Amino acid sequence: MAIFKGAGVAIVTPFHEDGSINYEKFAELVEEQIAGGTDAIIVCGTTGEASTLTHEEHLDLIRFCAERVDGRIPVIAGTGSNCTDTAVYLSTEAEKYGVDGLLLVTPYYNKATQNGLFAHFKKIADSVQLPILLYNVPSRTGCNILPETVVRLCTEVSNIVGIKEASGNISQVVKLMSLAQGRVDLYSGNDDQVVPLLSLGGLGVISVVSNVAPRQMHELCQKFFDGDTEGSAQEQLRAVELCDALFCEVNPIPVKTAMNLLGKNVGPLHMPLSEMEPAHVEVLQKALQGYGLL
Repeated sequence: MAIFKGAGVAIVTPFHEDGSINYEKFAELVEEQIAGGTDAIIVCGTTGEASTLTHEEHLDLIRFCAERVDGRIPVIAGTGSNCTDTAVYLSTEAEKYGVDGLLLVTPYYNKATQNGLFAHFKKIADSVQLPILLYNVPSRTGCNILPETVVRLCTEVSNIVGIKEASGNISQVVKLMSLAQGRVDLYSGNDDQVVPLLSLGGLGVISVVSNVAPRQMHELCQKFFDGDTEGSAQEQLRAVELCDALFCEVNPIPVKTAMNLLGKNVGPLHMPLSEMEPAHVEVLQKALQGYGLL
């Protein structure tokens, strides 16, 4: 059984001005997402700036999220690392907090071979009982997990169940699903490619856009599941300008800027991420207005 189906939010991590986590604001964001129809919350992912959190902050935020959601929708914790032992540590600790699944990014910087990737993910999976989604985002990690490796992991490791595919390479996804034969739960990692991946058998999206438009992203997926593929496609096309604006600088710079523009007050970014360029802020404001959010 899939961890979730539909639009899961890759939730931002709000900070105080001193860089500490704003838990009061995070709790508000969780409640807004659940009220807005989000199908799952993915905490401590790329959008949550997990790479600049200490291990203690990382795990405490996962714990807090699981406790706040309290079983109302699935919580998936990002516990990947470029160090296998670190990923094992984060994963085994996160499991204690009652999350529903784990998201494991391909190990960045090391550029492991496909055999190395298999061994890395298998070791982490063997340390926990939770269902696991792989996360392929080679534009950020410098490492691409090939379709054959994904299918091998989902076939040979019982609790590795699927993948968040953010390569942007539709041909690679087509090959993956042709090899998968129902053994791989596919989620889009790109907000502008949700409908194409749903049409290939995908189960949903792990979404940045859902931070500002949870209801709309949920409906985009639900319309497809309900057989209204034309309506789903229209929602996808309507969101193009917003998707482009939310990725005109590296994520999560634009989405946190957007949330602050919308009055959600999620605070600053952790360095080395920097404030958005003024010209890009204008583009973002226009896109939010065009989508009816501002």
